[in-house]
Amino acid sequence: MTDFDVRSRGGDANPEFAGVLVSRPDIARLAGVKRPAVTNWERRYADYPAPLPRSEGARGAAPEMFRADEVLAWLSARPIPANALLPGEPSGTTYGDRFRAGLTGSRAGGLLAAVKELTGPAAERMRGPVPLPLYLDWLLYLVFRAIVEADGGQEGSQGRTQAGRDVAVPEEKYPRGLPADLQNLLDRNPPSSPEDGRQAFDLVLTLLRDAEDRGFGDFLTPPSVSRVMAGALAAVAPAVPTPYDPFCRTGELLAAYLDATAERDGPGPRRVRGRVLHDRALRIARMNVRVHGADDAELALGPGAPPPDPDGMFDVILTNPPFGGRTRDDGPPPAYWTYGPARRVEFDWLQYVISRLAPEGRAAVLMPAAAAFHTGAARTVRAGLVEAGIVECVMALPGQLFGQTAIKTHIWFLRATPGPVRDVLFVDGEDLGHVVSRTRQTLFDDDVARLVREYGSWCSAADSEREYPGTPGLSRAVAPGEIVAHDHRLDPATYVRTAMPEPAVTDSAEVRGRLAGLAQEIEVLQARARNADADALRQLRRYGL
Repeated sequence: MTDFDVRSRGGDANPEFAGVLVSRPDIARLAGVKRPAVTNWERRYADYPAPLPRSEGARGAAPEMFRADEVLAWLSARPIPANALLPGEPSGTTYGDRFRAGLTGSRAGGLLAAVKELTGPAAERMRGPVPLPLYLDWLLYLVFRAIVEADGGQEGSQGRTQAGRDVAVPEEKYPRGLPADLQNLLDRNPPSSPEDGRQAFDLVLTLLRDAEDRGFGDFLTPPSVSRVMAGALAAVAPAVPTPYDPFCRTGELLAAYLDATAERDGPGPRRVRGRVLHDRALRIARMNVRVHGADDAELALGPGAPPPDPDGMFDVILTNPPFGGRTRDDGPPPAYWTYGPARRVEFDWLQYVISRLAPEGRAAVLMPAAAAFHTGAARTVRAGLVEAGIVECVMALPGQLFGQTAIKTHIWFLRATPGPVRDVLFVDGEDLGHVVSRTRQTLFDDDVARLVREYGSWCSAADSEREYPGTPGLSRAVAPGEIVAHDHRLDPATYVRTAMPEPAVTDSAEVRGRLAGLAQEIEVLQARARNADADALRQLRRYGL
């Protein structure tokens, strides 16, 4: 019998336990430590949660109480030393995991901690000679099954559980059967919460992408890009019944949209639709959207090019379609080529997406940066979209977000209903990336939030007929006439960077410093020119010239 109390208290450090109060003995028992350890934490660490003020009548009688949500947040940042782990607790388990488990009656550790063990210290021992991609493919499936089985005990989840059980096992069998230790570790550490399960699944999926060859890595949208696209649309269209991705790869954009809408007030979508290129991607996509909250996932195999007459119209479409190829010219043009002939596949997909938008629907399409300035047929399509008021925003992303290619990308935000020719918001986020490896960058949480906020502010201002000029150095609203003057180029750098005037220099010392710097640059360039001339002369002499 515990002596922790449940009372109404404000705050949201961890909303799940916002009303729960615990004493020091409770904290020791729930975290699996001796009572003096709690006093030691309290004395040594200035950020340890403070006890609540006692009421006048309770002074000297009742023990001091702490908010469980604050204690959980503090303990979650403190891993348990390896020599203090209990049987069944994987390395990486925190005191917060134990504390949460004690409050909820579940096991400590959680699925994420087990997955970190199975993909970290225990990975080599568990998989042995089995190729890493195959090991991760099976681990992804087993993690998914663990999440589904945990859902089976929750009221109203039987239908989702059965849908999860219908997902096929990986196509390639695991040599000599799955290691018993692997299954046992997952069995002992079910998800401690829905978020714990999602994070565990996402971790394995990311590692699988990184371990695979180019053919797999190419069809997974980077998580930070998915969050920008989904977060932006969720900010302006959070309650659509059915989002659609006509080339949904492994379902990462649909999953990100489910997450983004779940973070906002009100119900989000429980049904998603999408088309997938091949069986393996279909299997992974079904697991992915199921883990992220879709009760009904209508995903099916589809061709590599948009069909001429797909079913339905959609309020939200997110997609990362193929690009870089040429369209076929051996038949009549599709009916959805409303804004001009598409010689490049990305403009074929772009017009297809627009044709599937319901009135007032919105779309986010990932495009190659070069699509913003290609000439010929591409320019014709861009002109048609701008003049019809379809393009709301073009957002430039940093390079090297994709692991296998340095191709730069833009997000094109589109609105279905043609209307008066409108300004277009250009967002230049090329400098927001952070290097995470020799060949890869990512967008941090603050970067994602900044880009999402920029698009949301633009749409909010447009809907209320207010002006939104943009944010200096990041974004700018551009009138159609200026876009026409730039030959319908939709490159954010063209409009955002050229609009930034060089600040006037009035301080004489700063002027002298700049002049000195320019003089040094001129000297360096002159030295390079002399070296180049000398090298050219040597080469000419070699040939007797």
